[in-house]
Amino acid sequence: MSRPRPWVIVPGIWNSDAEHWQSHWQESRGADAVRIAPTSWSEPDPDDWSAAIDRAVAACDEPPVLVAHSLGVLAVAAWLAEHDDGRVAGAFLVAPPDPDAPGFPAAAAGFTAPTQGVRTPTVLVVSDDDPYCTADRALGIASTLGAGVQRIGAFGHVNVASGVGDWDAGRTLLEDFAAAL
Repeated sequence: MSRPRPWVIVPGIWNSDAEHWQSHWQESRGADAVRIAPTSWSEPDPDDWSAAIDRAVAACDEPPVLVAHSLGVLAVAAWLAEHDDGRVAGAFLVAPPDPDAPGFPAAAAGFTAPTQGVRTPTVLVVSDDDPYCTADRALGIASTLGAGVQRIGAFGHVNVASGVGDWDAGRTLLEDFAAAL
């Protein structure tokens, strides 16, 4: 059996704490997962996050799968718009925020919704009751990107507050997506 593709973990604003599914997944993968390390977690700068994605992707010995949550989804979409060149095998995007919604953090005002499609295989995981993005808006984001969609029902923002824990069902979605690349 071949070694699984590496993952690049791209959390949202303030990073993902130890109880977040991204942190559990990263820990379980060990050296086969790397997390971006921008200097601007609490006042995110799009250029800083793009450079952090660059560094994390370059640290992988083969094209990784980007595993993004929340603001990380917007960061990955922007990064792919400029680097849609085979550096990554795919993008697994979970619970995008809507930058035009009232609840979008003012500190992240430099991040915008995607405006173009990408060739990189991409799937967007959509919760039907995400307080940061309506399902219709998320489906629009997926359409713009040319991403596949996985609707998972009512799981809020798919974070610690949603009670998803290790989010085994999401990990299965990711592994199935990665296996098809």
